[in-house]
Amino acid sequence: MAKNLVIVESPAKAKTIEKFLGKDFKVESSFGHIADLPSKELGVNVESDFKPKYQVSKDKKAVVKKLKDLAKNADMVWLASDEDREGEAIAWHLAETLKLDKEKTKRIVFHEITKSAIQKAIENPRGIDYALVDAQQARRVLDRIVGYELSPVLWRKVKGGLSAGRVQSVSVRLIVEREREIQDFVPEVSFRIDAEFSNESGQIFKAKLPKTFSTKEEAYAFLEANTSATFKVADLEKKPAKKSPAAPFTTSTLQQEASRKLYFSVSKTMTLAQRLYEAGLITYMRTDSVNLSDEARKGAQAEIESAYGQKYSKPRNYTGKTKGAQEAHEAIRPTDFSRHSVDIDRDQARLYDLIWKRSIASQMSEAELERTNVKISASTHKELFTANGEVITFDGFLKVYLEGTDDEDVEQEGMLPAMKVNENLLNKYITATQRYSRPPYRYTEASLVKKLEELGIGRPSTYAPTISTIQNRNYVEKGTVDGVERNYVQLTLKNGNLKEKELTEKVGSDKGKLVPTDVGMIVTDFLVNHFEQILDYNFTAKVEEDFDDISEGKLDWSKMMKNFYKDFHPQVEDVQENADRESGERILGKDPKTGKQVSVRLGKFGPMVQIGTVEDDEKPQFASLTPDQQLNTITYDEAMALFELPKTLGEYKGEEVEVNNGRFGPYVKYSGKFVSLPNGVDPLSIELEDAIVLIKEKERADAPIYTYKDLPVQKGKGRFGPFIKWNNMFINVNKKYDWDNLSDSDIEELIEDKIQKEKDKVVHNWKEEGIKVEKARWGRHNIVKGRTKIELPKTVDASKLTLEEVKDLIEKNAPKKKTASKKTAAKKK
Repeated sequence: MAKNLVIVESPAKAKTIEKFLGKDFKVESSFGHIADLPSKELGVNVESDFKPKYQVSKDKKAVVKKLKDLAKNADMVWLASDEDREGEAIAWHLAETLKLDKEKTKRIVFHEITKSAIQKAIENPRGIDYALVDAQQARRVLDRIVGYELSPVLWRKVKGGLSAGRVQSVSVRLIVEREREIQDFVPEVSFRIDAEFSNESGQIFKAKLPKTFSTKEEAYAFLEANTSATFKVADLEKKPAKKSPAAPFTTSTLQQEASRKLYFSVSKTMTLAQRLYEAGLITYMRTDSVNLSDEARKGAQAEIESAYGQKYSKPRNYTGKTKGAQEAHEAIRPTDFSRHSVDIDRDQARLYDLIWKRSIASQMSEAELERTNVKISASTHKELFTANGEVITFDGFLKVYLEGTDDEDVEQEGMLPAMKVNENLLNKYITATQRYSRPPYRYTEASLVKKLEELGIGRPSTYAPTISTIQNRNYVEKGTVDGVERNYVQLTLKNGNLKEKELTEKVGSDKGKLVPTDVGMIVTDFLVNHFEQILDYNFTAKVEEDFDDISEGKLDWSKMMKNFYKDFHPQVEDVQENADRESGERILGKDPKTGKQVSVRLGKFGPMVQIGTVEDDEKPQFASLTPDQQLNTITYDEAMALFELPKTLGEYKGEEVEVNNGRFGPYVKYSGKFVSLPNGVDPLSIELEDAIVLIKEKERADAPIYTYKDLPVQKGKGRFGPFIKWNNMFINVNKKYDWDNLSDSDIEELIEDKIQKEKDKVVHNWKEEGIKVEKARWGRHNIVKGRTKIELPKTVDASKLTLEEVKDLIEKNAPKKKTASKKTAAKKK
């Protein structure tokens, strides 16, 4: 038995650390928190000191028992959870739940999993930092109270199944307010002047007029004034300039840059970074510090001088602007700067590459530039054209890395040809292009993180779960619209001739942007109206400052909770009792056939149109909105058109053809099959001929491409890419194969590989009982019986499960059948 027991949060981390410690150390994982608040009750004593009621969940009992047994037999227990508030709370829960002897327990922290860092931590143990624990408790308890008390109010006053949260609701508010700004935005029209010139050497460059014109007439008049003009260089200014590298990554800047450059979601970035950290490749990935340690700066300097030369090296310190930043932590960086890339999973390798480049660039020399500004005069008027350019005279850090930007309007400056003052220039053309001012941009995940950080809302560990939560709750969704076409005018002066033409452009793209749903807007309006303080940006930021003060021992956390709760709870009770129900209802007009009111509102199953009210003699009529329609923008005509569906179009091959709207958009139904309409197609515009074309396309796509073992093989493309279907199995076709020209042997290989994978996946198969135990993702296992699927904790050894144990787990975890209510039973009688 090992003399020392080291407890960390994750098995991957345990595996890496175990390599650095000798035979006297055993490293075990707690699999995250071993204790938390109960799931079915508030679990906080709000009557006195707000003491939380922590309990060990069912799936952690086996872990706790194992750790207790190991701790009893160890001479020393080392609590090695992460170096942040969450990690400190895990260490505290372990000490309390395992009843560890203080004399035989040590807390160690490190921000990278390397041999030197682990050994240094072992040599410098400390006790549990209870101020950090209190800060984590304060956050957990405050968020539990807000969610637990506000959510039932939403169930009663808005719609069942909704939830509220201190940071999540403020995040949704930001997105809703941005959407309203976009909806209220009235574009202003102007005409932008661009020109192209060539110098005496015949080299071509572009210039523009610094001002715009309000009307087409003004723009036309300006172009006319240039018809017989001659042009020359009126002024030329060259200035040396320097560009400095960005600081190394914090959690926030890593999430933003991985979104811009790698197109990763915030949650994907954090998952990949976690794996890189646990593998010992990067430092801890939840940090708001931009510091690099002396050791790291020396490592970067040595690598820069070795790879690029001494002139590229410039060691420097960075200071963070985030209030409450834990400067004892480091920025996110590689643990070994000499490792330029890593041979692992592709996405992890791409993220590592980004982190390496940003970190190494931060310690490199500035880029040296020469910026040129040219002013061009015309002989017929006083307006000056300008041209700007820059030349890199020394690339410095740009040899490795350039930071991305969220600004979609940024124009990169290029090089300008050599020119001199009074040099004659030849005009190639001048254009006056109609431009519309743009509304504010919708948030991306990255720009939302940036905004939350600017406002001081949330902390590094909260961004990813917050953004995932607001999407999972259906308050916000990723936009799917590529944009709509808009006409604009362009006037062109070329060779003394003035011409006008009409062009088109796409505007209003929301693809991948965060768009609030009707539910998100209604919930936000309700919470802002009744709980303004909770959704106030300054209040939310002040709470984060209070947590920082608690972590530094400056504020008692239970006093903070008392001050908050004494005003919050009475407000909840008042709203619960007195507030009107909120459904986002808009009255659009009257039904011409019945004269009844036509309105839109949020119903039990989502946004809908309603003809009539409950006060009318007959039951109201209902129609669901399509996925791209919203309560606050749908028109009367669009709403009434929904009642024309489903619509029978006619017959094809003796079968009825129908068009309708569904949960995932409009479709054509034929012979029990559903054919989705192309994006942007109005179901009411579809005629029988159009539907038949779509049906035939679907039939061609579904037609067998091969027969294997007397069963047909079909091919198609789905959410996860191209696939073939055989014997009710969907088999992904990866890039190894030529999708358009699959050979017979390719198809057979894909099928046989899939069959083998399915066999390998099964750990137990009790055919008579219809029960299987199968391997699942991330090293987990599932019990499968019919449509019931039960995920087993990582701590369960699936290979050792017996049929009786599995049946018992199914009995405990399978969803219970609902019993009929007394009302229903009475009706049946």
